[in-house]
Amino acid sequence: MAGGPDPVDWQGEALDCAACGFAGLLARRRCGPGWSCAFDRYAPRIARFFMMNPEAAESCLDDPYPETRAHAARVANIFRLRPLLGDPDPGVRAVAAIRLPAAQSKAALDDPDREVRIALAWRMPFADLVPLLRDPDPFVRQVAARRADPGVLPILAHDPAPEIRKLVAERVAPRWLETLIADPDPEVRRAVARRIAPGRLAPLARDADLRVRHAVAERAGADLARGLLDDPEEPVRQAAAERLAELATPPPAERNSDVDR
Repeated sequence: MAGGPDPVDWQGEALDCAACGFAGLLARRRCGPGWSCAFDRYAPRIARFFMMNPEAAESCLDDPYPETRAHAARVANIFRLRPLLGDPDPGVRAVAAIRLPAAQSKAALDDPDREVRIALAWRMPFADLVPLLRDPDPFVRQVAARRADPGVLPILAHDPAPEIRKLVAERVAPRWLETLIADPDPEVRRAVARRIAPGRLAPLARDADLRVRHAVAERAGADLARGLLDDPEEPVRQAAAERLAELATPPPAERNSDVDR
């Protein structure tokens, strides 16, 4: 199972198994140089050590190597993790924020490092995500928007990041979609065209972007679809023709209503 770089500690010095506080585990084949060690610089060996020896984690929460502290925090008793929200390393703080109860993790909502706030965005209850929807980092806002209740998403309708506005268009209640119908980004307008009520599609049928008009053609009513048969782009004309054929085809139950009564 050995592999990876030579086994050295976090400062590049040789490891001394005889002087290690976990030397008793070596004889029981629960650790070993080059494959499982809490104090190796190579992260996979640290992870393997704590996977095999979770009871050793609490004694390593103040180790000088952040990688060791972070892996120990993943398996340690959660009642020992609250102080780690103040750890100097953001990776350690992120692990603590993920594992602690939400009531305690909320203390990290203003953490200066995006890694911690991203971790919180993935795990906080819906009701506690609103502060992260206003986070200065766009990826934090995006993760929060992906998980938040759709009812709070209108506050992001004018977010500076187009990928977030697109996410809003995909998840927000339909009555808010007209707020985004003139969005400057075509992918946002395309997302609107895929969800807005068919009777509200007309403005998007004249959109400058082929992708938006194509999305309109796929959902348009008969009159709007006929107008798109003259679109300058073949994919839009084809989608409009297919939509008209779909609208002209009676539903299966209606087609079979006179058969074998």
